[in-house]
Amino acid sequence: MLSVNDLSMQFGSSVLFSRVDLQFTPGNCYGIIGANGAGKSTFIKILSGELEPTSGSVTLAPKKRMSVLKQNQSLYDDYPVLDTVIMGNQRLYDCGKEKDAIYDKEDFTDEDGIRAAELEEEFAELGGWEAESDAGRILQGLGVDVSLHQNLMKEIDPRLKVKVLLAQALFGHPDVILLDEPTNNLDLASVVWLEDFLMDYEGTVLVVSHDRYFLNNVCTHIVDIDYGKIKMYVGNYDFWYESSQLVQKLLKDQNKKAEQKIQELQTFIARFSANKSKSRQATSRRKLLDKITVEEMPASNRRYPWVGFKAEREPGKDRLFVTEVSKTVDGVKLLNNVSFIVGKEDKIALVGKNELAVTMLYKILMGEEEPDSGSVKWGASITPSYFPKDHNSYFEGCDFDLIEWMRQFSEDKRESYLRTFLGRMLFSGDDVYKQVKVLSGGEKVRCMLSKMMLSGANFLVLDQPTNHLDLESIAALNNGLEAFKHNIIFSCHDHQLTQTVANRIIEITEDGIIDRMCTYDEYMHISDLESAARQ
Repeated sequence: MLSVNDLSMQFGSSVLFSRVDLQFTPGNCYGIIGANGAGKSTFIKILSGELEPTSGSVTLAPKKRMSVLKQNQSLYDDYPVLDTVIMGNQRLYDCGKEKDAIYDKEDFTDEDGIRAAELEEEFAELGGWEAESDAGRILQGLGVDVSLHQNLMKEIDPRLKVKVLLAQALFGHPDVILLDEPTNNLDLASVVWLEDFLMDYEGTVLVVSHDRYFLNNVCTHIVDIDYGKIKMYVGNYDFWYESSQLVQKLLKDQNKKAEQKIQELQTFIARFSANKSKSRQATSRRKLLDKITVEEMPASNRRYPWVGFKAEREPGKDRLFVTEVSKTVDGVKLLNNVSFIVGKEDKIALVGKNELAVTMLYKILMGEEEPDSGSVKWGASITPSYFPKDHNSYFEGCDFDLIEWMRQFSEDKRESYLRTFLGRMLFSGDDVYKQVKVLSGGEKVRCMLSKMMLSGANFLVLDQPTNHLDLESIAALNNGLEAFKHNIIFSCHDHQLTQTVANRIIEITEDGIIDRMCTYDEYMHISDLESAARQ
């Protein structure tokens, strides 16, 4: 279906990957993984034809159609939502428009009639008569209400634009679908719908994602970009990870055995080389020694941060009391009589269809916003640390380097002390003198996590902390939150992190909250049963 032959990509003296040969076949979903900067998005752009490789070729089988998730949200601003989705099959869209234009002509000729008949036949073959219903079904599955389908793209919320462009990529039964970070900014219900769609899809899918749960659910193969190579492995992400760790261990064990053997041979040679009776043995062992090389571990471009939160003091009995909190913004009621008490063992995941409502609750908890009614009371011994969803205000207009930026939040001003926390999040050497205003999204998140680790808080509050993080950083954060012994309230698009960290789920609804003492998977199961019962 789609083949890559002797592919190489180089920017200046930097080689992303070289001599790549791969085959992608129908019925499979290929998860593309690699560290930030390894070349995942570049590889997708080469496959789509947006970028020319340095050498090699990409071949799509004849008469096969490829669809790509567009990243430019303003590209279709002047088109209706439904038309934008149908443009996922550009030939179908053009065929329909040309056909309609002919029928709208006042001076309809015989030639027009012949052309219209040709277009009608092609339109039907391309599935044109089902196009609007198919597009609408995908949009509704992704959470774009039917009332918005005729709106212009520039009139809808940017978060919905992402869903429309994803619907465009999925529309019209393409033979190959290329998706670069399709789950970014999707709510959990939309991610579940997308998983189901891709698992039932009969074509070829290549997807870049930092969502481990998503990769585990949809992928039949993993395409790993590392060591300047691209290699394909059968299985989902967890299978690849466990296999790769096993290979690393085997290599280490082999190296250890080789090193031990070399040491034995060197000792024997040194001991017996001057002994005439043993000289022949020494010579044979010297030849053997020359043939043995200790295989060096490949220099991976993956870097693994370390996240750990240590409370400076134990919290007391009282943690957090939220009582009848309500909030209306611009005439829209975001929070309606929200009440809950945080207990000693609680690690709470806040979920809800309206992420503005969830974020507003965080702002009220942290005193950034006042409720219209109700109250928030923290326990006297509680010291919370907050990761806001929009944390750009911490970096905008700031002329500090990383050390100076961290120094604002620390009683201990020593550079060596601050370097410890930055180093855990992969800022080492001269990296700590980088200006914070030029940091990438992922680097800003790691700075915020360093700040939280520095705080010594005994209550963590995090609103979407995995945005912009790579797989290695998400896994590190996951481990750090699991290991934290005290309270956490968080929201997260990463299913695996939510499942493994939370023991209580609070759903923000229009009527208040739904509060369940359970894991996220248990909550999803109960919600599915309740939804089925209502139907």
